[in-house]
Amino acid sequence: MDQITSLLKFRNPYGNQEIELQQVVYAAGGTPMMRLRIRERGARFTIFDVDPITAQHWAEAMLAWARPLAEQAAPPANEVTE
Repeated sequence: MDQITSLLKFRNPYGNQEIELQQVVYAAGGTPMMRLRIRERGARFTIFDVDPITAQHWAEAMLAWARPLAEQAAPPANEVTE
């Protein structure tokens, strides 16, 4: 039986999709995969599995894009605003 472990679950506030990241270890063996599950408006799902190298490239590209924009968009978590 495959072993599936939930890693993170959150909602995209702009499209209201439910996004879940899971680690999948297949009973047949092989490389553990990162499963991305996107639930859209009730019943529709998009699900795909990504190997560790692809996940790393994807994560690095997303961080490179998001980091400077996120820093401009919100104050640091420890900063108090009035």
